[in-house]
Amino acid sequence: MLKKRKTEAHAIGRHISMSADKARRIIDQIRGCPYEATLMLLELMPYRACYPILKLVYSAAANATFSLDSKESNLIISKAEVNESITVKKLKPRARGRSYPIKRPTCHIRIVVKDISLSEYVERDYLAR
Repeated sequence: MLKKRKTEAHAIGRHISMSADKARRIIDQIRGCPYEATLMLLELMPYRACYPILKLVYSAAANATFSLDSKESNLIISKAEVNESITVKKLKPRARGRSYPIKRPTCHIRIVVKDISLSEYVERDYLAR
């Protein structure tokens, strides 16, 4: 009998203080890349959004090495998505008793890494539990 094996690990960053559009610009470039190439891309890109994404890629790789016992050289970024989160609203005081609204967008980022060396199914014996 064949049993489905877990081959993916993920990391989620919630309420990251940046616009979802700015984060998507970087996520679109790293989706589908190997782990080492992703690290080089994120360290050399000049955008502010690269640092939190780099931390999430490190975290997803650490989760994969811990839970799947896989090597970092076999990892690939299989899924990466950015969703909008709440907008933090503040009021800035202005002249003559007025106020000016400040809206700070936040986003949720999810990175999924997949080990390409593991087979998706493993053989399982009926009698063994």
